[in-house]
Amino acid sequence: MTESLPLFPLHSVLLPGAALGLRIFEPRYLDLVRDCGRNARGFGVCLILSGAEVGAPATPAAYGTEALIEDFGSSDDGLLTLQVRGARRFHVRRTRVRDNGLLVADVDWCPDDPDDELRAEHGLLSTLLERVIGHVGGEFAKAPAARLDDAAWVGWRLAQLLPLADAQRQSLLQEDDPHARLDLLLQLMP
Repeated sequence: MTESLPLFPLHSVLLPGAALGLRIFEPRYLDLVRDCGRNARGFGVCLILSGAEVGAPATPAAYGTEALIEDFGSSDDGLLTLQVRGARRFHVRRTRVRDNGLLVADVDWCPDDPDDELRAEHGLLSTLLERVIGHVGGEFAKAPAARLDDAAWVGWRLAQLLPLADAQRQSLLQEDDPHARLDLLLQLMP
């Protein structure tokens, strides 16, 4: 079922489960946050294919991630700050621009990741993720050990934590099968 979703195009890729901090200052995005608060819903984050984050509406990638607002505040310079977390993935069918310059998309939601266990050929990736998390710490350091056997979770966390280019993260975001996503990660590693 197609649904209308306001977009916040960025020069980065938001992945499911990943946190992202945003500074909001453009009126169109202040309107977006106000609408999301009133309607208790999120907005879409898409990688910018051409254009800039400020000014004229940018051209977004065809796949993105729903951003759910977890916290908000203000910075020292008085700007609204948001802490969002990636939720569902979506595919953009078409876009339109509102009078205030806000990009709105008709989207189809991608299927949820299945609760598949990691396959033997991807065991190295689980070990790598465990070491990366042990080194950088952060919010995932306290995750239950069972998460390291979850194919989707391992793939998303590696896509988030490894030093990948935005185009590489975008190709991982567009992959529906968590095992194929892990295969892509193996190909990207030296």
